[in-house]
Amino acid sequence: MPPSSPHPRPLADLTAEELGTWLEAGGFKAAHAGRVLRQLYAVEPGRHGIGTDHGETTAHRDGMRLPAGLKQRLRSAYLPEAATLARRQVSEDGTTKLLLRLPDGRTVESVLMPDYHPDRAAGCISSQVGCAMGCDFCATTQTGFERNLTSGEIVEQFIRLRREARSAGRTLRTIVFMGMGEPMLNLKSVLPAVQRMADPKIGALGWRQITISTVGLVPGIEELREADLGVHLAISLHAPDDATRADLLPMGRRFAVQDVLAAADRYQARSGRITTIQYCLLEGVNDSLAQARELARLLKGRRMHVNLLRYNPTGLSLRGRAYAPSSLEKTEAFLAELRAQGAVAHLRRARGPDIDAACGQLRKREAQDGDKAQLTCPA
Repeated sequence: MPPSSPHPRPLADLTAEELGTWLEAGGFKAAHAGRVLRQLYAVEPGRHGIGTDHGETTAHRDGMRLPAGLKQRLRSAYLPEAATLARRQVSEDGTTKLLLRLPDGRTVESVLMPDYHPDRAAGCISSQVGCAMGCDFCATTQTGFERNLTSGEIVEQFIRLRREARSAGRTLRTIVFMGMGEPMLNLKSVLPAVQRMADPKIGALGWRQITISTVGLVPGIEELREADLGVHLAISLHAPDDATRADLLPMGRRFAVQDVLAAADRYQARSGRITTIQYCLLEGVNDSLAQARELARLLKGRRMHVNLLRYNPTGLSLRGRAYAPSSLEKTEAFLAELRAQGAVAHLRRARGPDIDAACGQLRKREAQDGDKAQLTCPA
């Protein structure tokens, strides 16, 4: 068996092929890799990864057992977790937000959202620590960009959300990359993580159960199309015209609305998946009936769904603005106008406003609490 590194990798970082090679070098069968990873990914209820001691042998649904001593060898060579839990908050509506601390001390957020079905839940995970996109109304961008997440750190979020769902009597059915960061700028980690989460032999979530969101990076959409994974695509549009969009999202200055939608068309033609248009309604900014009509016009002839979001206030923006959510009356009027113009649209209810559930809010609060602690700590 190869000696373990002074800084061992988390087991969640490994592909089945990498783990299989390691197993063979240690005298075990490579075929055990899939069973080890299924246990790590909590595919079966009651399984909690190699960090939990269930004895030297572990039964699986395929009738096979892990060899005696393998779990201990794995614990010696690899870290059982890619992150630790820093904070956990549960909303009155059942939404659970996790703040995970990475090995370098940085933190990242993940959210579990209960579904309308009482036995299901959806997960929202991050792809980066912070974000460089500079979207003016987003809390994540206020802390800046620090680094990309590894594939193991992305997978760790999935594993923890799956366990959170089960502890609440639910099953994690879908994952969206709509947390911290821009997934298209970290596809080198996002794509391998997606492959392992979706693979029926490992994470067993399914390709159709995963959505990757972007603020509209056309090269990233093209790379995702070439990867041909069959996952869903979501575009954070937030305005139907280039001027308003560029004011809200700096990336809008680089890629015009029409170019972004054309890239989504190409992705949809390859994948067969209907694109979701994310649109966060901001009072007096992008919520007029004229903007609703323009959005519907853009989508005419396209099989795309509009997902309207009510803004969760995050304080002053990077540019010193105080954005406010559109009123319920204006929100309903915007939705009605979209539908009257033939667009397929629905309103997503706000989740966890009492637990800082908007992207980046909990991480920002934790950093502020840390700063206060330092200020009050005696020299």
